[in-house]
Amino acid sequence: MQIGLDFGTTNSSVARLTKPGEVELARFPQRDGITESFRSLLYLERLREAGRITIKSWSGPSGIEHYLSAEDKGRLIQSLKSFLSSRSLKTTEIFGRHFKLEDLIANILRDLRELAEKQFGAPVRRVVVGRPVVFVGAQSAEDNRYASERLKLSFEKAGFEQIFFEYEPVAAAYHYESTLDHDELILIGDFGGGTSDFSLLRVGPSRSRADGDSPGVLGNEGLPLAGDAFDAKIVRHLVSPALGAGSLLDSAGKLLPAPNWVYFKVERWHYLSFLKSRETLNMLRSVKAQAVEPEKIEALLYLIQHDLGYQLHRAVQQVKIGLSQHEEEVFRFEDGDVLLEIPVARGEFESWISEELAAIEQSMAALLAKTGIHAKDVDKVFLTGGSSFVPAVRRIFELQFGSHKIRTGDEFTSVARGLALRGAGAQLS
Repeated sequence: MQIGLDFGTTNSSVARLTKPGEVELARFPQRDGITESFRSLLYLERLREAGRITIKSWSGPSGIEHYLSAEDKGRLIQSLKSFLSSRSLKTTEIFGRHFKLEDLIANILRDLRELAEKQFGAPVRRVVVGRPVVFVGAQSAEDNRYASERLKLSFEKAGFEQIFFEYEPVAAAYHYESTLDHDELILIGDFGGGTSDFSLLRVGPSRSRADGDSPGVLGNEGLPLAGDAFDAKIVRHLVSPALGAGSLLDSAGKLLPAPNWVYFKVERWHYLSFLKSRETLNMLRSVKAQAVEPEKIEALLYLIQHDLGYQLHRAVQQVKIGLSQHEEEVFRFEDGDVLLEIPVARGEFESWISEELAAIEQSMAALLAKTGIHAKDVDKVFLTGGSSFVPAVRRIFELQFGSHKIRTGDEFTSVARGLALRGAGAQLS
């Protein structure tokens, strides 16, 4: 059975080849129906069973449901893929126990494998796995190798026996190629939660006939930023000020700024649970007592005490989606005594992410330069991944290549589909 698995920073998906050129996606149950995108998160809870304390974990939609229904929240962890290149993060402490990063990732991958096996009715041991051109945090080729080795070990711990890697944008190209009846020179832009990757390829029926399984890759380029970085800027400029960032404290008649480091944690919502410590909560209560705007610090305390990082993240996602469709949107978050309603214009959002947009444009230009390909010679540009919906991202490619060349489709599952098609080849390594 030819299986492709796209383990993403935010979402994952699994696909299998059913017959030449045809792919079936794994489908996962969730509270409001069925989804083909499996959230790449892990929820851990400490339970007492038979007189002993145990730590149980759930991933994906099941993890979200257990987290939302729990009165005494456990630990919700996301974006684990972003730490693979970090040599300083080998273990993390959860409920007094140390867990290796590879073991935490393996828990998610094992659940994906077992759910896929249940649907497909056969063991899943051989898999083609997507990987970014540049892992988040990687500063060198050695960092990329280190991250790739850790990812492979995670798959092995999850019960996979034959593991083959393919660049995620190349996998998306295999999916795109399956829709063609003619040859094209294409640029693939794959925008995930943590990385943006680009590949130039020659695809089409004649390549398949002439080169067998050999991909017509002309070059790859990537950078370690994408959707998560956009979300962080929304939190920094829109949400954090409503929670006290930039506000002042009256300390014995002297005005001092509120501590900034707390808000850096808030920007990455999965770090919010790390703030729920006695020391941090006591510090924030002291800050609130001195705050010129104590209601803002009170809202921050409420978020931390009730572990509302996931709900905050969903609200940020909703306003980002809204700004992709409308020129103006209202950020709205409500829970208990906290109500945030803040209008925002698309132009403001685009100014907040201007550095990220420039980096994406530079990476794409670097790929054209090193391959010697001119924009006018590119037949089509296929954009995939959640951030490909952001108008400012699309505009980069429309201005460079022309809007008539832009193609999209299966934004959240095209990589998994392409990986399954790639798995049919004999030249995997």
